[in-house]
Amino acid sequence: MCVFKSGAFGTVLVLDGARRETGGGWLRRAHAPRARLADPQNRPPPPSLFPGVIQCTDRDEFSYQEMIANLPLNAAAAPAKRVLVVGGGDGGVVREVCRHASVASVDLAEIDGMVVDVSKKHFPGMAAGFADPRVCVHICDGIRFVTDAAPGTYDAIIVDSSDPVGPAEVLFQRPFFEAMHRALAPGGVVCTQAESLWLHLPIIQSLAAMCASVFEGGAVRYAYTTIPTYPSGQIGFLVCAKAGARGAPARDPATPARPPPVGLKYYTEALHPAAFQLPAFARAALGAVAGGAAE
Repeated sequence: MCVFKSGAFGTVLVLDGARRETGGGWLRRAHAPRARLADPQNRPPPPSLFPGVIQCTDRDEFSYQEMIANLPLNAAAAPAKRVLVVGGGDGGVVREVCRHASVASVDLAEIDGMVVDVSKKHFPGMAAGFADPRVCVHICDGIRFVTDAAPGTYDAIIVDSSDPVGPAEVLFQRPFFEAMHRALAPGGVVCTQAESLWLHLPIIQSLAAMCASVFEGGAVRYAYTTIPTYPSGQIGFLVCAKAGARGAPARDPATPARPPPVGLKYYTEALHPAAFQLPAFARAALGAVAGGAAE
């Protein structure tokens, strides 16, 4: 894990760390794999140092955090009271969830406590939600946490995961989604990071088809946001609505049920349905599963 300063993007967090140390003061190894701190002269580090992936920056993090939180919370049939965030140890999603006055409790299940510590130190704006008394942080296996939850515990579950490789791969598999479906109350909503249309369309197709079978009787849609520091400048979300009580049909997640909270910089009520409007090539690939019938 690396933290450095950028003139264009402010503080930047990169996972997987630097490949090597240098003698020029670029990075100081703390206690591996602890965070490595930036050059005190605020010079941007050579790209060759970072084989990892940018996770967040001060400049554009809000476009991702606001969308992954507000798309499900504003689409749910009833205002959410109990919310679970899986991953998201930087605190950005928690911050956005806490803007909603209806929310009575927020559980954060994060497997790596170091992410929380680094965010509190280097990204205080994102970590601000940790001070909210409604928030309970659990440093644990998120999959186990969801599996152990009683049926119908949560009104919304938000999965702020990394890419579906390595340890995070299980967060994209059917048993995890079945566990989330079970942990959701009727009419509840899951929103999970769902990759880029430009780079990962086959993964999105497979994930959307699996979600449609798990959320039978519900609704599954793909939406996206723009964020310049992520690969291709675009990242998406699968929003999965569970059927209501006694089999009542789920609301279409593309239609907001209530206005957004105040203080947002990216998400708007008008942007909500627009985020589900996909380009022709994506509509042709995803069809009715997660973006409407192909034209």
